[in-house]
Amino acid sequence: MKKYRSMVLISNGDSSQSKGSEAVIEAIHQALNKYDLASEVYVTNIPDSGSPKAQPLVIIYPEAVAYGPIHAEDVDFLVSEHLYKGRVAESLRVNDPFEIKRIAWLVQRTGTMPAENRVVLEYVGVIDPTSINDFLTHDGGQAFPIVIEMKPQEVIDIIKKSGLRGRGGAGFPVGVKWQAVRDAPGDKKYIVCNADESEPGTFKDRVILEGNPFSMIEAMLIAGYACGADEGYIYIRGEYHDALEKITNAIKAAKEFGVLGQNILKTGFSFDIHVHSGAGAYICGEETALLASIEGKRGEPRSKPPYPTTNGLWGKPTLINNVETLGNIPPIIHNGPEWFRSIGTTSSPGTKVYTILGNVNRTGLMEVPMGITLREVIGIYGKGMKGGAFKFAQTGGSSGSIIPAILQDTPMDFDSYRNVGVALGSGALLICDDSNCIVDCVRVLMKFFKVESCGKCVPCRIGTEQTLQIMTDISEGRGTMEQLEQLDLLRKGMEQLSNCGLGQTAGTPIKNMLEHFRAEVEAHIKLGVCPAGVCAMEG
Repeated sequence: MKKYRSMVLISNGDSSQSKGSEAVIEAIHQALNKYDLASEVYVTNIPDSGSPKAQPLVIIYPEAVAYGPIHAEDVDFLVSEHLYKGRVAESLRVNDPFEIKRIAWLVQRTGTMPAENRVVLEYVGVIDPTSINDFLTHDGGQAFPIVIEMKPQEVIDIIKKSGLRGRGGAGFPVGVKWQAVRDAPGDKKYIVCNADESEPGTFKDRVILEGNPFSMIEAMLIAGYACGADEGYIYIRGEYHDALEKITNAIKAAKEFGVLGQNILKTGFSFDIHVHSGAGAYICGEETALLASIEGKRGEPRSKPPYPTTNGLWGKPTLINNVETLGNIPPIIHNGPEWFRSIGTTSSPGTKVYTILGNVNRTGLMEVPMGITLREVIGIYGKGMKGGAFKFAQTGGSSGSIIPAILQDTPMDFDSYRNVGVALGSGALLICDDSNCIVDCVRVLMKFFKVESCGKCVPCRIGTEQTLQIMTDISEGRGTMEQLEQLDLLRKGMEQLSNCGLGQTAGTPIKNMLEHFRAEVEAHIKLGVCPAGVCAMEG
């Protein structure tokens, strides 16, 4: 995506359109042409803002100044003042107290202008993924020579200073995990790249591996040097045939080039990488089940503690990082931790790669600074809703949270989402309009969890079965209020007693449903109707 000097977001929902937003959009394009700014300013639509008094609303980045209500006759002055002369058009700023409060946090979001900012995906689609020479001519491989001249602890300190947090969903500080493996006793240690990516709707890791497999090799080399490991594994989803071929060929090319294997570049450092293909089990995305699978055992989670950082692959200290997490390592080393912290938010620096799908006009992949909002994602990258109004979004695949419309202006970073009781997840954004039924959605999710449960522990094995039955009853008109209370108890039991993350998060959709959509659920039970007209309600 082209980098623009400024970005203009205009609310263009039903309410804004009734107040002339289409004329405002046309006037903005005319004014940009008048002042010769069309090539420097990106204009896009967003859904209506929270307050009708401020509609049509215009937000201009990177300053994050909100103007509204804006009429066509205001536009020439607005463009002239803000975009041409570079000063805030004070007379047009939002003066509604509710709207000011809603957007106040925007001004504080340094480094989060909602324009695609590629870090992990910088060379995906640019280089030939089968050519190590092409990788090197595009500044690839620059980070490892820097690292090899440093002490291992110095490398870990850089990762700590960067503030990088795991992109697999948990958001754990990466530098802390590296330090734990480095400090763990033992001469033999492993680096494992988790490329299983079995969450429905998520394909970001596949794109990274297919588009720039050499970056993953360089990242694992850096991790191995820093943590004291000489061997690594890439555990890749079995269905990713092209990605498997690309990474296998990249490993072969790296060995032939002398940057993988024994005594790399005559530095005395040795590191080798193996590829292990999964067999389609969702549970193997859980790190201890993944390790069991590499060892040739049934893919079942282990009890923790001990954690893989001290007792991992074959009982040895093991670092496990997600593909996207590792993809951030070479850029951090090459550009420095301060550069990385200049992107995103204070508590969640850097970018995040998302897949966007559902009831939006454009689906696909994007990499944006941490701190962007769902409203911006839908308006800028999804090009707006297809037809109906935004109702909810699910983040991070089946185990992610269901985000209601009321939270669509919450910054999308680990801490901001946790503070409002939801989770960011691994990076899949399923956008749903008001034609979708929350009961039907959660029923489908519980069916997925029931099928994918490994069955090792009772809370998950029985809990997913019983919650699916209750959701089916509710969706077919046989549900009772007593079952609703039982549903919440089952959800809490799975969260507190399950052996691994699959069972612990299986109840998250139920929790979000009962918190934000209880009235819709009770309509199925008390009134015998599905407000969205999706459920059969045969009971």
